[in-house]
Amino acid sequence: MGLLDRLGPRRSEPEERPGRPTTAAAEDPVFATKALRKFLSSLTAHESPVLLDLGPVVGSNVSFFGEQLGCKIFVEDIFADIDRHVRGGKLEQLPAFLKQRFPQVTNTVDGILCWDLIDYLDKASAAELANELTRVLRPDGALLGFFGTAQAQVQNYTKYIISDEMTLKHRPYPSARGRQATLLNRDIIRLFSGLRVSDSFLLQNNLREILFRKPA
Repeated sequence: MGLLDRLGPRRSEPEERPGRPTTAAAEDPVFATKALRKFLSSLTAHESPVLLDLGPVVGSNVSFFGEQLGCKIFVEDIFADIDRHVRGGKLEQLPAFLKQRFPQVTNTVDGILCWDLIDYLDKASAAELANELTRVLRPDGALLGFFGTAQAQVQNYTKYIISDEMTLKHRPYPSARGRQATLLNRDIIRLFSGLRVSDSFLLQNNLREILFRKPA
């Protein structure tokens, strides 16, 4: 957890074909993203925007956003928090923990990368998280979330590594908790009732990308 800002250019990545997973050895599968470019565009209107990333630290992502936006990035690895609660037998305490988790002042964050975090939370924890993210997000700020649409059980987390604004590498890594129940669109919208849906895309890899905006 920390603050990373105005980092230098990211290392160049090999060119990938968007929309289909690669099969080359030692390479992470690469998929298209339709919402990332719109998320970036929503932040370019702000000078030195503040970005909140809820996943693990990915150095190349930090470099990408530093290069593209010149932004300040707070990385708060909530996936690691989930694992600590699971291994400590304290899952019932997770909602209360998330309610106090974020030190950011109300209405001070321009963009939030939620990734697919909501898919790994129970209903009460998801509600507390959504409330806190809505609180810290600045009016007209943007939140990008991924939501699974398939019922298949997933027993790992995924690091989303930015290749460019149109493609993401998906790198699975071990988790202490599997994906929970798949949310319907109306449930997602109800969860983030303080935000409005700006764009929604259903991808071929069974992910729905939703870009939320906080009303000005």
